[in-house]
Amino acid sequence: MKTLVLSTDNKNKLKEIKEILGDLDIEIMAKSDIYDLDFEVEEDGLTLYDNALKKANAIAERTKYAVLSDDTGLFVNALGGEPGVHSARYASEHDDKKNREKLLKNLEDKEDRSAYFKTQIVLIDEDKNIIPIEGICEGSISKKEKGSQGFGYDSIFIPKGFDKTFAELGVAEKNKISHRAKALENLKNKILEL
Repeated sequence: MKTLVLSTDNKNKLKEIKEILGDLDIEIMAKSDIYDLDFEVEEDGLTLYDNALKKANAIAERTKYAVLSDDTGLFVNALGGEPGVHSARYASEHDDKKNREKLLKNLEDKEDRSAYFKTQIVLIDEDKNIIPIEGICEGSISKKEKGSQGFGYDSIFIPKGFDKTFAELGVAEKNKISHRAKALENLKNKILEL
């Protein structure tokens, strides 16, 4: 595998993936780096896997390169797994601040604040083989936002074994322990096996 096309143009995600896979001899490109791949796929699947597969297939149909897609959700146990597959649009729109505010409000009267992040990756190699990979990071939800680094729910998620949120730990530390880091480490091992 010489080239890997990501099904995203999200700069934060792109940077994170490039840092974690940086020691592999693979050119990593965003979908907009390839002519005619700058389009959006509606993420209407019932699971993270459904969404990741849908995005990966949409690009794999249009390129000869290997394709990587992912979907991530935050699952809060006291809320029956919410926001889960709807994490990006939990407050009905793609607004990180409103999503965090809604989650904190929904947890106001809950003692159990345990939660986990899950990243589901789908890799479709040059031969169109579908390879699912996942990573999970367990933790809990803080009572208020803390920290200024990161994105999404980073300022309210405290990974297990730590007393700081992802946003307080900073990108370098987060990239060692996060759900996406674990999924990408699993991906790296899978790529080395191919």
